[in-house]
Amino acid sequence: MSGRRVTAFLASTRARILLRVGVALAVLAAVVWRVGAEPFVRGLLAVDLRAVIVVAGLTALATVAASWRWRVIANRLGARISLPRAVAMYYRSQFLNTVLPGGVLGDVHRALAHGSTSGDVARASRAVAIERTAGQVVQVAITLVVVAFVGAEFAGQVLLVVIVFLVAIAVACTIAAASTRLRAVLRRELSELRAGIGSRPALAQVCAASVVVVACHVTAFEIAVVSVGAHAPALQLASLALVVLLGASIPLNVGGWGPREGVAGWAFATAGLGSAPGVAASTTFGVLTMIALAPGAVIALCGAWRARGHGATRVAPHPAAQAVPLRVAPQASVLTATTRGGRVS
Repeated sequence: MSGRRVTAFLASTRARILLRVGVALAVLAAVVWRVGAEPFVRGLLAVDLRAVIVVAGLTALATVAASWRWRVIANRLGARISLPRAVAMYYRSQFLNTVLPGGVLGDVHRALAHGSTSGDVARASRAVAIERTAGQVVQVAITLVVVAFVGAEFAGQVLLVVIVFLVAIAVACTIAAASTRLRAVLRRELSELRAGIGSRPALAQVCAASVVVVACHVTAFEIAVVSVGAHAPALQLASLALVVLLGASIPLNVGGWGPREGVAGWAFATAGLGSAPGVAASTTFGVLTMIALAPGAVIALCGAWRARGHGATRVAPHPAAQAVPLRVAPQASVLTATTRGGRVS
Protein backbone atom coordinates (compact mmCIF):
# COMPACT_ATOMS: atom_id res chain seq x y z
CA MET A 1 0.00 0.00 0.00
CA SER A 2 1.44 3.36 -0.99
CA GLY A 3 2.15 6.09 1.50
CA ARG A 4 -0.68 8.21 0.09
CA ARG A 5 -3.17 5.37 0.51
CA VAL A 6 -1.99 4.68 4.04
CA THR A 7 -2.41 8.36 4.93
CA ALA A 8 -5.89 8.44 3.39
CA PHE A 9 -6.87 5.25 5.24
CA LEU A 10 -5.66 6.59 8.58
CA ALA A 11 -7.43 9.90 7.97
CA SER A 12 -10.73 8.17 7.15
CA THR A 13 -10.37 5.86 10.17
CA ARG A 14 -9.68 8.82 12.44
CA ALA A 15 -12.71 10.65 11.02
CA ARG A 16 -14.99 7.66 11.66
CA ILE A 17 -13.73 7.33 15.23
CA LEU A 18 -14.23 11.04 15.88
CA LEU A 19 -17.75 10.81 14.46
CA ARG A 20 -18.64 7.89 16.73
CA VAL A 21 -17.19 9.58 19.79
CA GLY A 22 -18.96 12.83 18.95
CA VAL A 23 -22.33 11.13 18.54
CA ALA A 24 -21.88 9.13 21.76
CA LEU A 25 -20.98 12.23 23.77
CA ALA A 26 -23.87 14.18 22.24
CA VAL A 27 -26.33 11.42 23.20
CA LEU A 28 -24.95 11.27 26.74
CA ALA A 29 -25.20 15.05 27.05
CA ALA A 30 -28.81 14.92 25.85
CA VAL A 31 -29.63 12.19 28.38
CA VAL A 32 -28.05 14.19 31.22
CA TRP A 33 -29.96 17.28 30.12
CA ARG A 34 -33.19 15.27 30.09
CA VAL A 35 -32.95 13.24 33.32
CA GLY A 36 -30.08 14.90 35.21
CA ALA A 37 -27.00 13.30 36.74
CA GLU A 38 -28.86 11.51 39.57
CA PRO A 39 -29.64 8.31 37.59
CA PHE A 40 -25.96 7.92 36.67
CA VAL A 41 -24.92 8.33 40.32
CA ARG A 42 -27.66 5.92 41.37
CA GLY A 43 -26.41 3.38 38.85
CA LEU A 44 -22.83 3.65 40.11
CA LEU A 45 -23.87 3.23 43.74
CA ALA A 46 -25.98 0.17 42.88
CA VAL A 47 -22.93 -1.91 41.99
CA ASP A 48 -22.24 -4.51 44.69
CA LEU A 49 -20.04 -7.59 45.08
CA ARG A 50 -22.79 -10.14 44.45
CA ALA A 51 -23.78 -8.51 41.18
CA VAL A 52 -20.13 -8.30 40.14
CA ILE A 53 -19.59 -12.02 40.77
CA VAL A 54 -22.73 -13.13 38.92
CA VAL A 55 -22.16 -10.83 35.93
CA ALA A 56 -18.51 -11.90 35.75
CA GLY A 57 -19.67 -15.53 35.51
CA LEU A 58 -22.25 -14.67 32.85
CA THR A 59 -19.65 -12.70 30.89
CA ALA A 60 -17.24 -15.63 31.05
CA LEU A 61 -19.91 -17.97 29.69
CA ALA A 62 -20.83 -15.51 26.94
CA THR A 63 -17.17 -15.05 26.03
CA VAL A 64 -16.58 -18.80 25.72
CA ALA A 65 -19.70 -19.16 23.56
CA ALA A 66 -18.71 -16.26 21.31
CA SER A 67 -15.16 -17.61 21.07
CA TRP A 68 -16.50 -21.01 20.05
CA ARG A 69 -18.63 -19.32 17.39
CA TRP A 70 -15.56 -17.49 16.09
CA ARG A 71 -13.46 -20.67 16.13
CA VAL A 72 -16.05 -22.59 14.10
CA ILE A 73 -16.08 -19.92 11.41
CA ALA A 74 -12.31 -19.32 11.41
CA ASN A 75 -11.49 -23.00 11.15
CA ARG A 76 -13.87 -23.44 8.22
CA LEU A 77 -12.20 -20.50 6.45
CA GLY A 78 -8.74 -22.02 6.96
CA ALA A 79 -7.56 -19.57 9.64
CA ARG A 80 -7.39 -22.22 12.34
CA ILE A 81 -7.35 -21.31 16.02
CA SER A 82 -7.66 -23.28 19.26
CA LEU A 83 -10.50 -22.59 21.70
CA PRO A 84 -8.25 -21.47 24.63
CA ARG A 85 -6.47 -18.98 22.37
CA ALA A 86 -9.77 -17.81 20.92
CA VAL A 87 -11.16 -17.20 24.43
CA ALA A 88 -8.09 -15.18 25.45
CA MET A 89 -8.17 -13.09 22.28
CA TYR A 90 -11.93 -12.55 22.59
CA TYR A 91 -11.59 -11.35 26.19
CA ARG A 92 -8.90 -8.91 25.07
CA SER A 93 -10.96 -7.62 22.16
CA GLN A 94 -13.99 -7.01 24.39
CA PHE A 95 -11.85 -5.11 26.88
CA LEU A 96 -10.36 -2.97 24.11
CA ASN A 97 -13.84 -2.31 22.74
CA THR A 98 -14.87 -0.89 26.12
CA VAL A 99 -11.87 1.39 26.66
CA LEU A 100 -11.07 2.55 23.11
CA PRO A 101 -13.26 4.98 21.16
CA GLY A 102 -15.50 3.64 18.44
CA GLY A 103 -16.46 0.33 20.05
CA VAL A 104 -14.96 -1.85 17.30
CA LEU A 105 -11.20 -1.37 17.58
CA GLY A 106 -10.91 -4.46 19.77
CA ASP A 107 -12.39 -6.58 16.98
CA VAL A 108 -10.02 -4.99 14.47
CA HIS A 109 -7.08 -5.83 16.75
CA ARG A 110 -8.38 -9.41 17.15
CA ALA A 111 -8.54 -9.86 13.39
CA LEU A 112 -5.05 -8.48 12.81
CA ALA A 113 -3.52 -10.44 15.70
CA HIS A 114 -5.08 -13.69 14.50
CA GLY A 115 -4.05 -12.93 10.94
CA SER A 116 -0.44 -12.37 11.94
CA THR A 117 -0.28 -15.78 13.64
CA SER A 118 -2.31 -17.72 11.07
CA GLY A 119 -0.44 -16.19 8.14
CA ASP A 120 -3.56 -14.85 6.37
CA VAL A 121 -4.84 -11.48 7.56
CA ALA A 122 -7.58 -11.37 4.92
CA ARG A 123 -9.17 -14.67 5.99
CA ALA A 124 -8.78 -13.84 9.67
CA SER A 125 -10.49 -10.49 9.11
CA ARG A 126 -13.36 -12.15 7.25
CA ALA A 127 -13.77 -14.66 10.06
CA VAL A 128 -14.15 -11.85 12.60
CA ALA A 129 -16.52 -9.92 10.34
CA ILE A 130 -18.71 -12.97 9.70
CA GLU A 131 -18.68 -13.91 13.38
CA ARG A 132 -19.76 -10.45 14.52
CA THR A 133 -22.41 -10.16 11.79
CA ALA A 134 -23.86 -13.58 12.57
CA GLY A 135 -24.14 -12.67 16.24
CA GLN A 136 -25.91 -9.40 15.42
CA VAL A 137 -28.36 -11.12 13.05
CA VAL A 138 -29.33 -13.68 15.71
CA GLN A 139 -29.71 -10.93 18.31
CA VAL A 140 -32.01 -8.91 16.03
CA ALA A 141 -34.07 -12.03 15.25
CA ILE A 142 -34.52 -12.84 18.94
CA THR A 143 -35.43 -9.23 19.68
CA LEU A 144 -38.10 -9.20 16.96
CA VAL A 145 -39.65 -12.44 18.22
CA VAL A 146 -39.74 -11.36 21.88
CA VAL A 147 -40.99 -7.85 21.10
CA ALA A 148 -43.71 -9.26 18.85
CA PHE A 149 -45.11 -11.33 21.74
CA VAL A 150 -44.43 -9.36 24.93
CA GLY A 151 -43.16 -5.93 23.91
CA ALA A 152 -45.92 -4.50 21.76
CA GLU A 153 -45.11 -0.96 22.94
CA PHE A 154 -41.75 -1.19 21.13
CA ALA A 155 -42.96 -3.03 18.03
CA GLY A 156 -43.40 0.03 15.84
CA GLN A 157 -40.01 1.57 16.61
CA VAL A 158 -38.07 -1.69 16.40
CA LEU A 159 -39.79 -2.58 13.13
CA LEU A 160 -38.88 0.86 11.76
CA VAL A 161 -35.22 0.32 12.65
CA VAL A 162 -35.23 -3.08 10.96
CA ILE A 163 -36.89 -1.65 7.84
CA VAL A 164 -34.30 1.13 7.62
CA PHE A 165 -31.54 -1.46 8.02
CA LEU A 166 -32.98 -3.68 5.29
CA VAL A 167 -33.44 -0.73 2.95
CA ALA A 168 -29.81 0.26 3.51
CA ILE A 169 -28.71 -3.28 2.64
CA ALA A 170 -30.91 -3.27 -0.47
CA VAL A 171 -29.47 0.05 -1.62
CA ALA A 172 -25.92 -1.17 -1.03
CA CYS A 173 -26.60 -4.37 -3.01
CA THR A 174 -28.16 -2.35 -5.86
CA ILE A 175 -25.12 -0.10 -6.03
CA ALA A 176 -22.84 -3.12 -5.97
CA ALA A 177 -24.79 -4.80 -8.78
CA ALA A 178 -24.28 -1.74 -10.99
CA SER A 179 -20.49 -2.06 -10.87
CA THR A 180 -18.55 -4.98 -12.31
CA ARG A 181 -15.81 -4.58 -9.74
CA LEU A 182 -18.24 -4.38 -6.83
CA ARG A 183 -20.15 -7.40 -8.15
CA ALA A 184 -16.93 -9.39 -8.10
CA VAL A 185 -16.25 -8.27 -4.53
CA LEU A 186 -19.79 -9.14 -3.48
CA ARG A 187 -19.56 -12.60 -5.06
CA ARG A 188 -16.25 -13.21 -3.30
CA GLU A 189 -17.61 -12.17 0.08
CA LEU A 190 -20.75 -14.27 -0.36
CA SER A 191 -18.51 -17.21 -1.23
CA GLU A 192 -16.55 -16.64 1.99
CA LEU A 193 -19.81 -16.39 3.92
CA ARG A 194 -20.95 -19.74 2.53
CA ALA A 195 -17.60 -21.23 3.40
CA GLY A 196 -17.85 -19.90 6.96
CA ILE A 197 -21.40 -20.90 7.89
CA GLY A 198 -22.72 -22.57 4.75
CA SER A 199 -23.31 -26.05 6.19
CA ARG A 200 -26.14 -27.03 8.53
CA PRO A 201 -23.87 -28.17 11.39
CA ALA A 202 -21.87 -24.92 11.25
CA LEU A 203 -25.02 -22.79 11.07
CA ALA A 204 -26.53 -24.68 14.01
CA GLN A 205 -23.39 -24.19 16.10
CA VAL A 206 -23.18 -20.49 15.29
CA CYS A 207 -26.87 -19.95 16.11
CA ALA A 208 -26.65 -21.94 19.36
CA ALA A 209 -23.59 -20.01 20.51
CA SER A 210 -25.28 -16.70 19.62
CA VAL A 211 -28.38 -17.61 21.63
CA VAL A 212 -26.19 -18.33 24.66
CA VAL A 213 -24.42 -14.99 24.24
CA VAL A 214 -27.69 -13.06 24.01
CA ALA A 215 -29.17 -14.92 26.99
CA CYS A 216 -26.15 -14.11 29.15
CA HIS A 217 -26.27 -10.42 28.27
CA VAL A 218 -30.02 -10.21 28.84
CA THR A 219 -29.64 -11.84 32.26
CA ALA A 220 -26.81 -9.46 33.15
CA PHE A 221 -28.96 -6.47 32.25
CA GLU A 222 -31.87 -7.82 34.30
CA ILE A 223 -29.50 -8.08 37.28
CA ALA A 224 -28.60 -4.42 36.73
CA VAL A 225 -32.31 -3.50 36.68
CA VAL A 226 -32.92 -5.31 39.97
CA SER A 227 -29.81 -3.71 41.49
CA VAL A 228 -31.19 -0.19 40.96
CA GLY A 229 -34.49 -1.15 42.54
CA ALA A 230 -36.66 -1.20 39.42
CA HIS A 231 -39.36 -3.86 39.16
CA ALA A 232 -41.20 -5.34 36.19
CA PRO A 233 -42.52 -8.75 35.09
CA ALA A 234 -39.86 -11.14 33.85
CA LEU A 235 -41.02 -11.15 30.23
CA GLN A 236 -41.24 -7.36 30.16
CA LEU A 237 -37.72 -7.15 31.58
CA ALA A 238 -36.51 -9.48 28.83
CA SER A 239 -38.03 -7.31 26.11
CA LEU A 240 -36.58 -4.17 27.71
CA ALA A 241 -33.15 -5.77 27.94
CA LEU A 242 -33.21 -6.88 24.30
CA VAL A 243 -34.22 -3.41 23.09
CA VAL A 244 -31.50 -1.75 25.17
CA LEU A 245 -28.87 -4.23 23.98
CA LEU A 246 -29.94 -3.55 20.41
CA GLY A 247 -29.30 0.14 21.09
CA ALA A 248 -25.92 -0.69 22.60
CA SER A 249 -24.92 -2.41 19.35
CA ILE A 250 -25.28 0.82 17.37
CA PRO A 251 -21.72 1.52 16.18
CA LEU A 252 -21.79 5.12 17.41
CA ASN A 253 -20.66 4.70 20.99
CA VAL A 254 -17.68 4.77 23.32
CA GLY A 255 -17.34 1.33 24.84
CA GLY A 256 -21.10 0.87 24.56
CA TRP A 257 -21.85 4.18 26.30
CA GLY A 258 -24.05 6.72 24.56
CA PRO A 259 -26.91 5.22 22.53
CA ARG A 260 -27.39 2.52 25.18
CA GLU A 261 -28.32 5.09 27.83
CA GLY A 262 -30.54 7.00 25.41
CA VAL A 263 -32.40 3.87 24.31
CA ALA A 264 -32.68 2.65 27.93
CA GLY A 265 -34.27 5.92 29.04
CA TRP A 266 -36.70 5.87 26.12
CA ALA A 267 -37.57 2.15 26.49
CA PHE A 268 -38.27 2.34 30.22
CA ALA A 269 -40.35 5.50 29.78
CA THR A 270 -42.32 3.84 26.95
CA ALA A 271 -42.96 0.83 29.19
CA GLY A 272 -44.31 3.14 31.91
CA LEU A 273 -41.38 2.67 34.30
CA GLY A 274 -39.85 6.12 33.90
CA SER A 275 -36.69 7.10 32.05
CA ALA A 276 -34.52 7.56 35.16
CA PRO A 277 -34.57 3.86 36.22
CA GLY A 278 -33.63 2.89 32.67
CA VAL A 279 -30.62 5.21 32.63
CA ALA A 280 -29.59 4.02 36.09
CA ALA A 281 -29.86 0.36 35.08
CA SER A 282 -27.87 1.02 31.91
CA THR A 283 -25.16 2.70 33.97
CA THR A 284 -24.99 -0.23 36.38
CA PHE A 285 -24.87 -2.66 33.47
CA GLY A 286 -22.02 -0.71 31.86
CA VAL A 287 -19.96 -0.65 35.05
CA LEU A 288 -20.58 -4.35 35.78
CA THR A 289 -19.57 -5.25 32.23
CA MET A 290 -16.34 -3.28 32.46
CA ILE A 291 -15.43 -5.01 35.73
CA ALA A 292 -16.31 -8.43 34.29
CA LEU A 293 -13.92 -7.82 31.40
CA ALA A 294 -10.94 -7.34 33.74
CA PRO A 295 -9.37 -10.62 32.48
CA GLY A 296 -9.17 -8.96 29.08
CA ALA A 297 -7.14 -6.14 30.59
CA VAL A 298 -4.72 -8.65 32.15
CA ILE A 299 -4.37 -10.50 28.84
CA ALA A 300 -3.77 -7.23 26.96
CA LEU A 301 -1.09 -6.12 29.43
CA CYS A 302 0.64 -9.51 29.33
CA GLY A 303 0.58 -9.47 25.54
CA ALA A 304 2.07 -5.98 25.44
CA TRP A 305 4.76 -7.00 27.94
CA ARG A 306 5.69 -10.08 25.91
CA ALA A 307 5.80 -8.09 22.69
CA ARG A 308 8.02 -5.52 24.35
CA GLY A 309 10.36 -8.22 25.62
CA HIS A 310 10.59 -9.88 22.20
CA GLY A 311 11.26 -6.51 20.62
CA ALA A 312 14.09 -5.84 23.05
CA THR A 313 15.52 -9.28 22.33
CA ARG A 314 15.50 -8.63 18.59
CA VAL A 315 17.09 -5.19 18.93
CA ALA A 316 20.01 -6.26 21.14
CA PRO A 317 22.30 -8.62 19.15
CA HIS A 318 24.47 -11.20 20.79
CA PRO A 319 28.02 -9.81 21.49
CA ALA A 320 29.60 -12.75 19.68
CA ALA A 321 27.71 -11.87 16.52
CA GLN A 322 29.40 -8.48 16.42
CA ALA A 323 32.89 -10.02 16.70
CA VAL A 324 32.50 -12.27 13.62
CA PRO A 325 33.54 -10.42 10.45
CA LEU A 326 31.44 -10.73 7.34
CA ARG A 327 33.17 -12.88 4.73
CA VAL A 328 31.96 -12.95 1.16
CA ALA A 329 32.52 -16.22 -0.68
CA PRO A 330 34.73 -16.21 -3.78
CA GLN A 331 31.71 -17.18 -5.89
CA ALA A 332 30.37 -13.63 -5.55
CA SER A 333 29.35 -13.59 -9.20
CA VAL A 334 26.80 -16.34 -8.45
CA LEU A 335 25.52 -15.23 -5.01
CA THR A 336 25.93 -11.62 -3.91
CA ALA A 337 25.67 -10.68 -0.25
CA THR A 338 24.57 -7.11 0.42
CA THR A 339 25.06 -5.67 3.87
CA ARG A 340 22.95 -2.79 5.12
CA GLY A 341 23.41 -1.57 8.67
CA GLY A 342 25.05 -4.83 9.79
CA ARG A 343 22.18 -6.98 8.38
CA VAL A 344 22.68 -9.44 5.53
CA SER A 345 19.82 -9.41 3.03
